[in-house]
Amino acid sequence: MGCGSRPNPDLPSPQACAVGLIAVGVATQVVLSQTIIPGATTGSLVPVVIIAVGAFLFLVAFVGCCGACKENYCLMITFAVFLSLITLVEVAAAIAGYVFRDRVMSEFSKDFKQQMQNYPKDNHTALILDRMQEKFHCCGATNYTDWETIPLPVKGQVPDSCCVNVTQGCGTKFTEKDIYTKGCVEKIGGWLRKNVLVVAAAALGIAFVEVLGIVFACCLVKSIRSGYEVM
Repeated sequence: MGCGSRPNPDLPSPQACAVGLIAVGVATQVVLSQTIIPGATTGSLVPVVIIAVGAFLFLVAFVGCCGACKENYCLMITFAVFLSLITLVEVAAAIAGYVFRDRVMSEFSKDFKQQMQNYPKDNHTALILDRMQEKFHCCGATNYTDWETIPLPVKGQVPDSCCVNVTQGCGTKFTEKDIYTKGCVEKIGGWLRKNVLVVAAAALGIAFVEVLGIVFACCLVKSIRSGYEVM
């Protein structure tokens, strides 16, 4: 059906995109809560921003549905404009994330080392770092020698979470084959690179539906305007 004819008012549902963004934001928050100290980095704001964009997109989608059902010219123009702006913001964020990916990892490394300083005196920080090291099979930020500068109870020890087989006191007297020697920044960076294709595919899917929504909205706007001209 061409744009000049009266289209079906049903639009490709941006509500699905909104729900998808909110789900991604919640999932990101769960992951970050296990890998960084809340509020320690600007990265901890990422899931909040994603959820906020998803909630705003849901509101915009509601306006679009109302405009489509009522065939209201002003509502459809509002829907198309805001959906276009959201899509542009998402594209800009994706480009910025790619351009500054090295800086993000550098900041993460810096913050990780700062949190290591709190390991002996903050049980919550110690729990999170231990969980990270066990999950990603890593030790320290760059490598296990980062722990040499941390005032642990025994000089030269590493946390037990660095051990291949975790037992109480295994990090006190160890050989390199008994612990994970690679740093967590490298390990987590590798994990992110492996999963970036999944994230990219989801982002492309959301962007595709949003573009379809914009196109159909423009078609409906043109059809409504043609109806006004006939009247």
